[in-house]
Amino acid sequence: QVNLVESGGGLVQAGGSLRLSCAASGRTFSSNDMAWFRHVPGKEREFVAAINWSGRVSDYADAVKGRFTISRDNAKNTVYLQMNSLKPEDTAVYYCAASTSGGGIGYATKYNYWGQGTQVTVSA
Repeated sequence: QVNLVESGGGLVQAGGSLRLSCAASGRTFSSNDMAWFRHVPGKEREFVAAINWSGRVSDYADAVKGRFTISRDNAKNTVYLQMNSLKPEDTAVYYCAASTSGGGIGYATKYNYWGQGTQVTVSA
């Protein structure tokens, strides 16, 4: 019932910036908590950042605190991930996720809708 489409990935040099976007459709966007996760082949999917339905509460993985910012524009049904000071270890496929349930926002099991992912590659 919730469709998510990510965009904004690409190849950047270490220290550069990217802004990822996730456009949502289907259910009322403002009712959903939203999050970003990332995955590298051979490693487990990891939490990156999350924001609650109202945009008043957010959470970040320690690895990205101070560098990444999650935000949302409910009028546009879109969530963003601004990524600054990128490092090679940030290279991954980044996935947007949505949850129609309440509770904590930093747990993958909470999210029941996922996008296709967008590749982010950071060169050394």
